[in-house]
Amino acid sequence: MSGQPVQQSQKTLGELTRLFHDQASLAAMDPGQHVYRVQWWAPSEPGTEGGLFWGVTVLEPGKVGDEFFMTHGHSHANSTRAEYYAAVSGTGILLQMDEERKCHAEAMQAGSLHYVRGRHAHRVVNTGTEPLIFWACWGTDAGYNYGTIAARGFSVRVLERDGQPALVAWE
Repeated sequence: MSGQPVQQSQKTLGELTRLFHDQASLAAMDPGQHVYRVQWWAPSEPGTEGGLFWGVTVLEPGKVGDEFFMTHGHSHANSTRAEYYAAVSGTGILLQMDEERKCHAEAMQAGSLHYVRGRHAHRVVNTGTEPLIFWACWGTDAGYNYGTIAARGFSVRVLERDGQPALVAWE
């Protein structure tokens, strides 16, 4: 994406240190290593009722120890606002966690479409060997709540087990 009013955010390992469980492996890695980039088109101000944002995320392949690279994860400040994800290339997992901390996972691959419920925290994990690229559409008044995830994390992690991604319960 390019031009006005496109905005961009990038995240590095150094900005995501609290996400990964294997802090020893993380300490041995370059904190400047790029993990993901989000670009979004913001044709109206955040908080505007009835508007939509459109964006693309590029989530790099990689692991910290046995845990796959992932997005930070969040819920929406306005919990009535849902979101769509559409995978373009790569492979991964969309995690959604409800208010009771029950998680479910959906496989992401080119062409898959995913509905993210408004009340669910959500995170994407790249389980492949190439960048996972997906488009998103969400309400301009959805907002972001990162605090709950920062405080408690998700109730599952996606770890490599026997060469395959596996959901592992985590509290």
